[in-house]
Amino acid sequence: MITILAFAFVLGVLVFVHELGHFLAAKRVGVRVLKFQLGFNPTIVSFTRGDTEYAIGALPFGGFVKMAGETIEDAPSGQSDEFLSKTKWERFQVLIMGPVMNILLAVVVTGFLFYGGVEVPIFESQPPVVKVVEAGSPAERSDIRPGDRIVSVADRPVDNWEAFEMAIGTRPNREVVIDLIRDGQALTRHVTTTASTGQGKIEFGEIGVFPGTHPRLRSVNPDEPGERGGLRAGDIITGVNGKTMSFASQFREAIGQHPEQPLAVSILRAGVPQTLTVTAGRKGAIGWFGVLPVDETQTITPGLVEAFGMSITKNYREGRLIFQTIWGLLTRETSPKQLMGPLGIAQLSGESAQLGWASLFSLMAMLSLNLGLLNILPIPILDGGHIAIMALEGLARRDFSFKVKEKMLLAGFVVLMVLMVTVIYNDLARISWLERFMPGR
Repeated sequence: MITILAFAFVLGVLVFVHELGHFLAAKRVGVRVLKFQLGFNPTIVSFTRGDTEYAIGALPFGGFVKMAGETIEDAPSGQSDEFLSKTKWERFQVLIMGPVMNILLAVVVTGFLFYGGVEVPIFESQPPVVKVVEAGSPAERSDIRPGDRIVSVADRPVDNWEAFEMAIGTRPNREVVIDLIRDGQALTRHVTTTASTGQGKIEFGEIGVFPGTHPRLRSVNPDEPGERGGLRAGDIITGVNGKTMSFASQFREAIGQHPEQPLAVSILRAGVPQTLTVTAGRKGAIGWFGVLPVDETQTITPGLVEAFGMSITKNYREGRLIFQTIWGLLTRETSPKQLMGPLGIAQLSGESAQLGWASLFSLMAMLSLNLGLLNILPIPILDGGHIAIMALEGLARRDFSFKVKEKMLLAGFVVLMVLMVTVIYNDLARISWLERFMPGR
């Protein structure tokens, strides 16, 4: 139920903001709006004010703004308040304001999240200097060593660990070219990434290199396996069964894979290294210590102006990544398995809601940015497609015929259907009991 409610909330806000942009722009340039509806038909609640009917549909998975004389099929009469009677510049304003509102929502929500204070991993802003190379990993096989400073991935510069993880993470099971510096000498390595499963069961690329960080135990539950094994709050976890632990997620995974088994846990306590033998408990099919591991973080509490500056920077970086991913899909550099559809978004919404409002609003901001940027792509049917058609008409100095536009829109529809089939396939393949029935998995 939490998943359904969270998904409906997130999607409802995104669609409302998008359609509100079209609505306000249409009103501003004098286009008569016939209907503004949140959700798809059948309409369950509506009222009329002026020329516009405001409504809520029974299916909360979209929405629309219906304008007078919006298409040729609407048989426009040529009245001045019809959409097609407006100049191309005025129509452009109406079309672009939907995506713009989604981008603004992402900036505003992220800005307020930063303003409220945010914990960020310390290592993310540090240069990607390798401290740990996992035994048997792609990095070790490609002769990447501790001390190497990674300069670029796939010819794209990486200035910090966050950029490096993004560059590698978007290329699971792909060969990538990594440029690095070792003892002042520039070297190049060809590395084939492996794939791991992250939140929402999305595949992420890995090569097995890590910064010099270790998770810390924020709390240890009384009378649980961790406490009985001697672990205490504040302990720094350096390894499990001889394997270095750099992140809290690695520690949780190591425990989860060994239910009811003794584990050699290496720790630092007050700077003194120790090794404890802790026998994991069992919760369902996974191992359990009853501890809360966290990554090394720093709390940032910027002022309002600084928070929104950070938000713009963050959304700009994420926007670049979105376009890089799209280009990677076209060039087959990025795996289509990374795409997520409605079921995946719903799952992420539920997981984020359980983590708290900050996590849910952070997800909303990310999805809003995606929605805004994807909608400006020059694909017919999308807002960007309609803008592209108007631009072509401007270059040709004539309006295209209804049949020509119909063929363009049909081509866009086919592209979107192929994309929809892909993301729904990915969503279904992430459901454990269905995955074994999916071809290619």
